[in-house]
Amino acid sequence: MRNIQHLIRPNIKALKPYSSARDEFKCLKNDMIFLDANENPFENGVNRYPDPQQMDLKRVISKLKGIPTENILFGNGSDEILDLLIRMFCEPNKDNIIILPPTYGMYEVLANVNAVETIKIELTETFQPKVRQILNASTENSKILFLCSPNNPTGNSFKRVEVEELLNRFQGIVVIDEAYIDFSEQESWSKRLQEFPKLVITQTLSKAYGMAGIRLGICYASEEIISILNKIKPPYNINQLTQEKAIEELQKSNLVEEQIDLLLKERRLLIDELKDIDFVKNVYPSDANFVLVKVDEATKRYHQLIEKGMIVRNRTTQPLCENCLRLTIGTSEENKKLVLALKSI
Repeated sequence: MRNIQHLIRPNIKALKPYSSARDEFKCLKNDMIFLDANENPFENGVNRYPDPQQMDLKRVISKLKGIPTENILFGNGSDEILDLLIRMFCEPNKDNIIILPPTYGMYEVLANVNAVETIKIELTETFQPKVRQILNASTENSKILFLCSPNNPTGNSFKRVEVEELLNRFQGIVVIDEAYIDFSEQESWSKRLQEFPKLVITQTLSKAYGMAGIRLGICYASEEIISILNKIKPPYNINQLTQEKAIEELQKSNLVEEQIDLLLKERRLLIDELKDIDFVKNVYPSDANFVLVKVDEATKRYHQLIEKGMIVRNRTTQPLCENCLRLTIGTSEENKKLVLALKSI
């Protein structure tokens, strides 16, 4: 199996990172006079550059998730982390990534932005990875395999035995996107980070933690991978307001757990209601805060719902998702209105 150093692009390995003022002097005591970063000296709460390593926030996440701070990196949303990973490992116009449609669309978009080929291996009819086909399709230039579990837009989690086989046999980096892990009964793969040196896990505060507006993505990986990502990330990619708001909201763990429980209860209730609607053909199992629903005519039903003031996602153009709508779990009142709208069309 190839080691990490062999997978990293040579120019990235040779890169001398930018050293910001706050990288060179990290002590931020209140009695110090800072004349090193060309900042505005008049205090307003945001006149100083934020900590480029976000150490206060990392300590909060470390305690919450049980992962050392040296194994954590933050991004301006998970998309920034995914982009950094492609730039770290994939040589433009040479290397490729592997994705498993239907899946999160940004993997392919980011690959295209970076002039990296995308190899697509569709999931099975039950939305599981085709392990043999994935391994057969990979080449020495296949640098990253993206697994979205629980998967978007299907909502299901991948079988652990198949993921483990891919972790053991795929020669490149395996990125498991766990944006919806907090809604799943499955345990996060971050618990097994030490077993798999080429495993990278991404999570987010946008879903279960209710902070989509602050754009904070989280990456868990080996210290070796994190150290390289720190070399290539923008120096102040997480602003001060985002750091402060994240720390504030993460103190409310009991509230988050209560909201997750409510959403899971509402998910069960909505699924039961959907099964009684005539034009609903199938409601797929979900480990996320949404359900994928097969209907008779997705585009028609999508526009009818808009007329009722309900905005859902039409996924009928995605592989294996013909005539499928994706419904996010809302509040109890919102879900009741959705059911009434569906029953009235």
